[in-house]
Amino acid sequence: MNSVAPPHRGRLGGFFGAFEENVIALILALMTAMTFLNVVLRYGFSSSILWGPEVVEYLFAWLVLFGMSYCVKITAHLGVDALTSLLPARGQRITALIAAMFCLIYAGLLMKGAWDYWAPFANLDQTTGRWFPTGLDENTRENGWYETRFVPMPDLLRFVEGWLLYDGDPPFQKLPRAIPYLILPLGVALLLFRLIQATIAIVRGTSSSLIVSHEAEEAVEQAADKLAREERT
Repeated sequence: MNSVAPPHRGRLGGFFGAFEENVIALILALMTAMTFLNVVLRYGFSSSILWGPEVVEYLFAWLVLFGMSYCVKITAHLGVDALTSLLPARGQRITALIAAMFCLIYAGLLMKGAWDYWAPFANLDQTTGRWFPTGLDENTRENGWYETRFVPMPDLLRFVEGWLLYDGDPPFQKLPRAIPYLILPLGVALLLFRLIQATIAIVRGTSSSLIVSHEAEEAVEQAADKLAREERT
């Protein structure tokens, strides 16, 4: 089994690592608390929090998009290395760099798509260019006034009205979509950052692969060990 070194962290990597871990833990706690509360209200008091399921949906999206970059950091993404593991060390490094190049290109395309989707909801310009950004589109339609379906607007976030609304527009009654949708460019930016870290680790020789996890193989080994122990007893 090949050992895979985690991406080089450093101060910046350590900051983002702690940020991701804390946010993921907070999201899981909020999802659990909101779901549990709604179940208690529904079956115990024939009531419910109307905006609860929508909040859980947004939190789940945040969890997934944060999780994809976090899994790059801890090398938890599954990968198939049945062929590359047969190559010599130099061949493994070359194939790892090729895989890293494709991952970076994919993340770059994803970053453009995520920004272009979110930007109108934040009254910002989309990018021009079909595949890669070539500039900013000044004709982007501004959709900052779009609201979520049921999530109420907390007073703590009223300051965004000066950014998303124009003079004469009524104040938000519901949370503007720009806020929950922010995870799209933020999550993909974190993914791109982690992939750059992993690629640098391969170039420096501190890692022989990109994001390969042997979770399935390890599970089989653990099951075999457990079976062997049971047979001995």
